[in-house]
Amino acid sequence: MRRRDFIQALAATAAGWPFPAGAQTQPAPSRTAPTQPAALTQAQSDALEAYDKALNQFKSILNERRTQISAHQALPNLPGQALYLARVGVISTYKDLTDALPSKIGRPNKFGIPPAYFDADIEPLVDEYGKLFDLMEAPPANAQKSETPFEDVVDLGIAIARAKGLDAKNAEVAGRISLGLFFAETNGKQNVGNARSNTYKGSLQTGPSEDRIGQRKWAAIKPSIKSPGLIARDDKEEARAGKLDHRFNHWTAVRDGLANAHADLFLQIPAIARTLPDPIDQMKLFELIQIIPSPTKAALASGRFVDYRISQPRIMGYLRNNSIFAFGHADRARTSATFGEILAAMWLFKRKFERALAEFNRIRAAQ
Repeated sequence: MRRRDFIQALAATAAGWPFPAGAQTQPAPSRTAPTQPAALTQAQSDALEAYDKALNQFKSILNERRTQISAHQALPNLPGQALYLARVGVISTYKDLTDALPSKIGRPNKFGIPPAYFDADIEPLVDEYGKLFDLMEAPPANAQKSETPFEDVVDLGIAIARAKGLDAKNAEVAGRISLGLFFAETNGKQNVGNARSNTYKGSLQTGPSEDRIGQRKWAAIKPSIKSPGLIARDDKEEARAGKLDHRFNHWTAVRDGLANAHADLFLQIPAIARTLPDPIDQMKLFELIQIIPSPTKAALASGRFVDYRISQPRIMGYLRNNSIFAFGHADRARTSATFGEILAAMWLFKRKFERALAEFNRIRAAQ
């Protein structure tokens, strides 16, 4: 990595100006001394040292996991947690560094992370981070994949929304939001595990109890589904899954996850679309239903969603654990936030939702 090193002030000697012929007796023209870089304050030096330490720790754990995987060594429990915390440390200390030394804010990066939080020179390290998580979260050998994973998510979202009473236009929004949830939870990868949790698994990263509740809710919704083709597909996937954990059949995982957490909220899509016309913001809202369900529903019911403020330490902790207000002393010191501020802080989700939106548009264009 080619980091931009901050160089403290050094003494320098300026060369004299040449005199024109015959003018040696005239005084040399004055020359303004070049501006020297200012010396770092103690706070700036501390911030730079902290970032260097965090960056070295990130490199170390990346190398450790890569070595373990390449050598087929046993991994520790929750092998992704140390990687995740190291990445958080890098972004956090870089934000502290740019707060202390704004000149360190560099060029944009391919991940869409605000440059004040991320040095684009370390993009390859984050690429390696993603590759390691792909390996650690690979689906189990008995997982049942779909050949049309994106279409399945959209079809199930639309079918559930229609069964709940939405018209065709708003049901399309439900299908689009459902695909956004799939990308937010797994980057669009089906049947994955979770290297940071022993509880949440599958295409919508649900826990066992959530999946069981989702199965019961789906059973109540299914008689209202009007599509014979979708019912036939569901019967086929249910028989295929058999006694398998439903979270490792892509179809049943998505079906149960949507039925459990989102089906009832689909009825509010017309009001949500009026409040948040941007499709990306709509996806963010439904992702917040995954992270902090009760406060998000309360904010919606308030009629002033964007201005609704939360301040419970436990809820702020849930947000930080999901990369919202998680980076740097200034963000982590926040004791409250409005939902408008929360939506703006979900920049790590934006790229995922943009991919989901592009995939949704591709699906619809092909029909």
